[in-house]
Amino acid sequence: MSDSSVFPREGGGPGSRETTPVAPGLLRAQENIWACRAAEMAAIFMVGDGLIGLLQPRRHVDLWKDDALGTEKLVKPFVDRPGRRRLYAVAQIAAGLALAARQKR
Repeated sequence: MSDSSVFPREGGGPGSRETTPVAPGLLRAQENIWACRAAEMAAIFMVGDGLIGLLQPRRHVDLWKDDALGTEKLVKPFVDRPGRRRLYAVAQIAAGLALAARQKR
């Protein structure tokens, strides 16, 4: 019941036709899909973390300053400095948006 012109067959036989090869550039684009997805996820994380840091800087830093698998050193410059965390948050949001804007796919 299927139309053989919709589903081309390789190797001959009834209803077969020649198929066009896939362009190498298309294969590279398909291989890079995971890199694109990873970059998109990083951008989403940066924007989301930046928004939380912008709106709730003290709570957000307090969450990560004790017993947080090594992040204590990363948040130490922001402890009791909400203005500094907000400034970093703005930079983080801008970087996340820039990363997302660079994605072609």
